[in-house]
Amino acid sequence: MNYIKYIGVDDLDIDLFESQYVVPEGMSYNSYLIEDEKIAIMDTADRRKGEEWKANLTAALAGRKPDYLVCHHMEPDHASLIADVLSAYPESKLVCSAQAAKMLPNFFDGFQFDGRVIIVKEGDTLSLGSHTLHFIAAPMVHWPEVMMSYEDQEKVLFAADGFGKFGALANETDDWACEARRYYFNICGKYGVQVQNVLKKAAALDIEAICPLHGPVLTGEAMKEAIRLYDIWSRYEPESEGVLVAYASIHGGTAKAAERLGELLREKGAKKVVVSDLSRDDMAEVIEDAFRYPNIVVCAASYDGGVFPVMHDFLYHLQIKNYQKRRFGIVENGSWAPSAGRVMKEMIEAMKDCQIVEPMVTIRSRMKPADEEQLTLLAEAMLK
Repeated sequence: MNYIKYIGVDDLDIDLFESQYVVPEGMSYNSYLIEDEKIAIMDTADRRKGEEWKANLTAALAGRKPDYLVCHHMEPDHASLIADVLSAYPESKLVCSAQAAKMLPNFFDGFQFDGRVIIVKEGDTLSLGSHTLHFIAAPMVHWPEVMMSYEDQEKVLFAADGFGKFGALANETDDWACEARRYYFNICGKYGVQVQNVLKKAAALDIEAICPLHGPVLTGEAMKEAIRLYDIWSRYEPESEGVLVAYASIHGGTAKAAERLGELLREKGAKKVVVSDLSRDDMAEVIEDAFRYPNIVVCAASYDGGVFPVMHDFLYHLQIKNYQKRRFGIVENGSWAPSAGRVMKEMIEAMKDCQIVEPMVTIRSRMKPADEEQLTLLAEAMLK
């Protein structure tokens, strides 16, 4: 990619991405510069790192002026500096989708975009000289205005938020899939059909590198593996064999039952068992595991005639992420009027193609010998 320069920035100070996802390894805001007879800036960055990004841009331009600023995605972590660029370079034009153009006043109230915007759609091209950008519509991956672009000379796909991951590039490891998986299911997970549509378009292209807006540039075997995983994830198919046991416990009784169930699953031959405390573990990581494995057991205390709130929150997250094609076991706890099982069952039944495995286990405050027998039966049923 001799004609393409990286001008993005790392954010090592951010604690919560989108004010909800913990990012202990920071975040990267990727941006690129294509140098040819015409110069194109490919996206900007989050205003949090605006001055650093503008310094990178100035250094990469080396005295030249950009002709185009291509906006693939209007979310502020990639587009918050659009007005800064157009103000600094009055002859430059913004290239974006029609839907993105409609959003511009939402983010840049009062800025005059008249005559400064080139609207492109699926199949349109932009010649930079020997390099040509081919635009690909990617609506709802994961906003409606999103587009990607393919540069045919370097054979590069600029993939917007597709193939992104949590973590700054300075902290990058060889294990791309771990944080890419957590990123995908929590941010793009709802839109599997739309991701499949884009994958079909990408399959027709000769791609040698994928440049996402977060995370490393993907090439070679790493790129092939990323595409393979995206195909699995976007079809809502399990990636690995195993069982997730997710529990919501108030005074420890439900926690002990969940931990014992985990032991029984291992004793019965489960290849992988993950036991997660919804009150303390990272919710986004538990959601990642829920999508990764084909089997999930939800264990929760009853609360105010319903279910302990963190379990309700977890199942609600799965619902809005279009969770499907999984097998559920249910363990409820209640001291006088167990209600958690009913609520969890109703929420699971609202999900597509999800099977509830019998028996549903009811515990009264603390585990007893009869409960152990029921948990054993549930463990055996989950592994059939």
